[in-house]
Amino acid sequence: MTGEPVPSRPGMPASYGIGRGGSAPGELLPWAQVVEWLEAARNYWVSTTRPDGRPHAKPVWGLWLDGMVIFSTDPGSVTGRNIAAGSAMQIHLESGDEVAILDGMVERPSDPNLLARFADAYDSKYGIKVDVTSDETPILALRPTTVMSWTEANYPETATRWVFP
Repeated sequence: MTGEPVPSRPGMPASYGIGRGGSAPGELLPWAQVVEWLEAARNYWVSTTRPDGRPHAKPVWGLWLDGMVIFSTDPGSVTGRNIAAGSAMQIHLESGDEVAILDGMVERPSDPNLLARFADAYDSKYGIKVDVTSDETPILALRPTTVMSWTEANYPETATRWVFP
């Protein structure tokens, strides 16, 4: 990751409690809090778009590592085919109480050190040693360009939009 993301108040319709200019009382969430949620998550919901424009969502196991959500999926799955067709991706956590929604494009990490750390951390988290060299379930990563986050208990005061450099 090239640096810390820049926080701001998101501009939303007035009915959401945040003005279009992003004005709302309260504190922006600390990025460290969002990272804690991303690291602790067991399941990540991955959303892609089919070539005909229909959405597709599914949960995957993965890790927040080096500023990315890293996971795998079969290239023949709907998600795999959507990615191959150039779909952008959105990933969000299961919780509606501690919300993190990540937008970005998918990449295929190739750094052997990162892949080895991923395999070890995945094994530690899920008890499964992933074959990071397999083309049947390639390792993929979403490096976010933006993240929307908030806590439901303190929405809209905590609503924060993160933009990555």
